[in-house]
Amino acid sequence: MKLVRYGAVGAEKPGLIDPAGQLRDLSGEIADLAGEAFAPAALARLAALDWSQLPVITDMPRLGCPVGGAPKFIAIGLNYADHAAEANMAVPTEPVVFMKANSSLCGAFDPVEKPRGSTKLDWELELAVIIGQRAKYVSEREAPDCIAGYAICNDISERAFQLERLGQWTKGKSHDTFGPLGPWLVTKDEIADVQRLGMWLDVNGQRRQTGSTATMIFSVPKIIAYVSELMTLLPGDIITTGTPPGVGMGMKPPRYLEIGDVVTSGIDGLGTQRQQIIAA
Repeated sequence: MKLVRYGAVGAEKPGLIDPAGQLRDLSGEIADLAGEAFAPAALARLAALDWSQLPVITDMPRLGCPVGGAPKFIAIGLNYADHAAEANMAVPTEPVVFMKANSSLCGAFDPVEKPRGSTKLDWELELAVIIGQRAKYVSEREAPDCIAGYAICNDISERAFQLERLGQWTKGKSHDTFGPLGPWLVTKDEIADVQRLGMWLDVNGQRRQTGSTATMIFSVPKIIAYVSELMTLLPGDIITTGTPPGVGMGMKPPRYLEIGDVVTSGIDGLGTQRQQIIAA
């Protein structure tokens, strides 16, 4: 299934994209796509519905973040060796974990704000994993059972805030709109091999990132198992898993986003995103 939340900010309704690409309403079946809605039994019930009987939405509404009320927004840094090299940072020997504010989440086509005082606004195309059931001290073998699905994430980063302002990376990762997610959550059954997904990102129509999840240092199961040792993962938690090379910070000379720039991106099987940069 491709699950979405559609409508105005703060008033999103649950829906799905049917096999013909048509948006259909799920609000008669479920209150929201949040928390226990991502549990295996809940997803199985939705998958068993006759989608042809669901109401069709024809007015092209806004698509919001496909995960409502996420308990945590967790991020993995430097998870591609070639990205670590372009950032002039050592390849990590275990996953680098940091948090993004939940309030940074937004829809895949929402504008991204350039914060006041920002001088180094950057892009990071990433695969995000959405957790479907409680996970504490799970093994790598058990980790896939804890996954509800996947989505595209753009881990927008203000590098000066992140690296030059004497604090954790969270400072440069958490401004409003710094977490475009979606356009939809694709349930894990639709992805044959999550470690073989092509990735791309353009800025103003020029290719910046080309990569594959095959080059991750730490696989999706490894990440889930590792994080579950540090904190209990809950249904609806989001883990964004790192970016391939091609970020603005790594260019020579570095190039950053300005107001009016347009970022488009995609991951095989997960759709595409588009954001325009606006002033905060």
